Amino acid sequence: MIGFSAFWRQFLCSVLFGIITLGTYACGSQTPSPTTQAQEFTPVKLPTSPEVSIPTSTQPPLAAIVNGEGIPLQQYLAEVDRYYQATGTQLATAEVGKIVMTDLVNQMLLAQAAGENGYIVDDPQLEQRINSLIADVGEQQLQEWMTKYGYDEQSFRVDLRRSIAASWMRDQILASFPNKVEQVHARQILLYNADEASDVLAQIRNGADFLTLASEYDPLGAGDLGWFPRGYLTDAKLEEVAFGLQPGEVSDVIATDKGYHIFLIIERESARELEPNARIVLHGQAIQSWLDEQKVGSEIVIISQQ
Repeated sequence: MIGFSAFWRQFLCSVLFGIITLGTYACGSQTPSPTTQAQEFTPVKLPTSPEVSIPTSTQPPLAAIVNGEGIPLQQYLAEVDRYYQATGTQLATAEVGKIVMTDLVNQMLLAQAAGENGYIVDDPQLEQRINSLIADVGEQQLQEWMTKYGYDEQSFRVDLRRSIAASWMRDQILASFPNKVEQVHARQILLYNADEASDVLAQIRNGADFLTLASEYDPLGAGDLGWFPRGYLTDAKLEEVAFGLQPGEVSDVIATDKGYHIFLIIERESARELEPNARIVLHGQAIQSWLDEQKVGSEIVIISQQ
């Protein structure tokens, strides 16, 4: 039997799950996305109604309860195994457990919201999606993928049904997200010594060419950061400075944990279409913001996160 290549894993993951929350770990690289690493649930609420209760010995063991709906312990443990197999991570089991639990709870919240909005994945729709997968990749390839990641037919259908609902809700959240937003095109000189940064800035203030100096410190890209919107850079201080400048203006030295930055704003537009990478980042932030709000109003009980 031919094993799955990285291409097939990525392709099937994209077809099966899409970008459900901020990325499905089984589809990712060797390093988990920062947005899914060891997140804590805030707040974690204890059950306050008869519908939400800790399972008894007569019930299948649960790993968590989300708004009265249980996440089976067996499903959670299977997802932990898939995480290790898909990423090859060396993270400790407890940290992996938090990552996996975060992803499961996020998917559950999205799927529940889909149902509340009237979107139900019925059996004919599920069959249609499975038949479409078989038509796209072949029945043998799909079966190999399921075997590789520890799915039987029942668990595959449960996960796929939830994934379809979660993906639908994700699309509803992003439907009103603008494709065009205010952006700037910037160039930077990044230095690692405060005195050197002050000296370079003094040269620029005295008429030295920014591009020439930027090329000395970054021969490949000359410090070109391209176009970016608010919320894209990892340091809010850098964005505040960048969006406070007009084309042709040079910033003062900006000290961050990464070093000492000097910005030149090349262009800016009040409504420019997002580049793919920026769209992914901002969409991820929008989904995460929605999830954070949902968790505040939800009853989430974590029973096992080993």
